[in-house]
Amino acid sequence: MSRYTYLRDPAAIYERSFALIREEADLARFPAEMHPLASRLAHAAGDISILDDLAWSENAVAQGKRALTSGAPILVDSTMVASGIIAGRLPAGNKILCTLNDPRTADVARELGTTRSAAAVELWRQDLAGAVVAIGNAPTALFHLLELLADGAPRPALVLGFPVGFDGAAEAKAVLAAFGDGLPYVVLTGRRGGSALAAAAVNALAGEARR
Repeated sequence: MSRYTYLRDPAAIYERSFALIREEADLARFPAEMHPLASRLAHAAGDISILDDLAWSENAVAQGKRALTSGAPILVDSTMVASGIIAGRLPAGNKILCTLNDPRTADVARELGTTRSAAAVELWRQDLAGAVVAIGNAPTALFHLLELLADGAPRPALVLGFPVGFDGAAEAKAVLAAFGDGLPYVVLTGRRGGSALAAAAVNALAGEARR
């Protein structure tokens, strides 16, 4: 059997990967509390250049860690984000809630004249207060969340904005970054994003919250 030369030990692969990120990514440009999250995002993307587009509000990481430690739910816009979150690392057995496939979602989408992803956010109302929100797929989900908040819905502890796409993703994330009013956020500006990045952001916060 042919044998190639490569690392086979999982721990060694993990350690080497993050050593390369630290070596190549110029993490010194970020506050110290952002380093684990930035590293995890670069690792998930296999691309340190995404860090050029990373933006955040003051104390966003601290807010997210505090929420997870206190048992706050994690609200996600897709089953892919939910699947990517490592439940065993959550510091308080936090509930992960995805309402995309809730039986009510299709009816709400028809009533509101919007996407199922945005309609699923409508079903978050009773869980929003103090939650960690991770959006990694649909720009319409992020837009509708911000509409709810602008209309006085309960505030989450942190919004992780990583929707991806050519239509609406950059725009939705720009609205999140400009929303103000003390809403904590971490966002990857521009078109890039995705479920893996949203899940990676939650995993980074969870890992730090357990320390």
